[in-house]
Amino acid sequence: MLSYEEVQQSLEAAGQTHILQFWPELSEEERDTFLRDLSQLDLKGLKEHCEGAQRAAQSPPESLDQNLEPVPAESIGSVRKSDKKSLTEWGNEGLLQISQNKVGVLLLAGGQGTRLGVQYPKGMYDVGLPSRKTLYRIQAERIHKIQKLAERQQGSMCTVPWYIMTSEFTLAPTEVFFKENHYFGLKPSDVVMFEQRMIPAVTFDGKVILQGKGKIAMAPDGNGGLYQALVDNAVLEDMKKRGVEYLHIYCVDNILVKMADPVFIGFCVSRGADCGAKVVEKACPAEPVGVVCRVQGVTQVVEYSEIRPETAELRGPGGELVFSAGNICNHFVTRAFLQDVAEKFKDQLKQHVALKKVPYVDSCGNQVKPTKPNGIKMEKFVFDIFPFSRNFVAFEVVREDEFSPLKNADGASTDSPTTARNSLLNQHCRWAAAAGATLMDEQGNTVPPVASFSAGDTPPPRCEISPLVSYFGEGLEPLLKGRTLQTPIVLDEKKAKELQAQ
Repeated sequence: MLSYEEVQQSLEAAGQTHILQFWPELSEEERDTFLRDLSQLDLKGLKEHCEGAQRAAQSPPESLDQNLEPVPAESIGSVRKSDKKSLTEWGNEGLLQISQNKVGVLLLAGGQGTRLGVQYPKGMYDVGLPSRKTLYRIQAERIHKIQKLAERQQGSMCTVPWYIMTSEFTLAPTEVFFKENHYFGLKPSDVVMFEQRMIPAVTFDGKVILQGKGKIAMAPDGNGGLYQALVDNAVLEDMKKRGVEYLHIYCVDNILVKMADPVFIGFCVSRGADCGAKVVEKACPAEPVGVVCRVQGVTQVVEYSEIRPETAELRGPGGELVFSAGNICNHFVTRAFLQDVAEKFKDQLKQHVALKKVPYVDSCGNQVKPTKPNGIKMEKFVFDIFPFSRNFVAFEVVREDEFSPLKNADGASTDSPTTARNSLLNQHCRWAAAAGATLMDEQGNTVPPVASFSAGDTPPPRCEISPLVSYFGEGLEPLLKGRTLQTPIVLDEKKAKELQAQ
């Protein structure tokens, strides 16, 4: 821990002496805690951080339109457009890599569920499925199942390690939740949790914000803080020791995420890619998602706010949107590329400005809750490494099958617990119908056929299929063909055994 004098000297050099203005009012214990917190800051980089935040907030947004071009067709695979033979080959290649212990999954779980109206990590959220499973449990069970599928195909036991990046806010509750749930049947040593850095929030005139008399307002450094966190926590060394060569990176809030998707991994590996992104076709030109495209020949994600409406609305000869590749935070990277990023590129990642309402103490020491944005939080994004890729590919997937994020509380029209729950139940109804089952609703009426099981206003039949029974709809026909299923039903391993015995 640094001494008071050392901290004071560093803050003077950074032009941030106001941070210690309430020092005389703090108790011994409060001073110790504050000094420890300040010692952990990058004090040498503080001046540049504050001035950089101020500059970035004042800079007008870049206009990129004239330099945009779509990702070339030869760099794109597609669940809908690629032929069945290729999809099968990619799936087999992915399962082969998984069976050889070369694949890990990396979860970005630094966010709290504040917009959902809860103060705990989003992964602990229960969207109201018949089984009452949380997002963490669903994801853990998908890891179990993909390991089993790879073992069955290749005849050897395998492990898909689960790396979980948390923040200061989510690490402790996530650790406790996993312990209480016995790691959902996974080996504790195969679940590696680590923490991303926190950085100070800054006022519009470049001063660090004091949240309390002895506390700086801190915020996670965005999901692009991953690359610094991998270094800080020796995670790359852990991957190397395990022989992990390929990583599937994803965000915690997508209820439909295919953990270690073998088709995606097989596509990227067979193309020799060092980096890849799953994309979905944008629902409409104005949909607020970033677009995977090229800017002056370099692949990157351009945020929807950085594209003019007339560019977003451009259409090709077949009527399709020219810039249609919506980013869903679902990525493939090789460990070698991650190592390169950590060693050469992580300090060159673009900084993004977020203007936020940050509670603070005023010069008299009074607590203030602002009603409009008063602070700058600087963030890096996980996709900011795309421009450094030597061989980037995109893989288009079907939104209804693979993307339904949970961001807002119920009552919102999109991305709520209800829309996430309905997306999963609709998908499971489609699987059951494709396997030859007839579903009965709770009033005993036969549910119409598969085409109707899509997003809409009508709640779907409550038919839930455990990931331990089926990863992505496979293996259900022997259980369900010709059967009539009364909903609500949870087709878990116990129920599957009962059906097999009948």
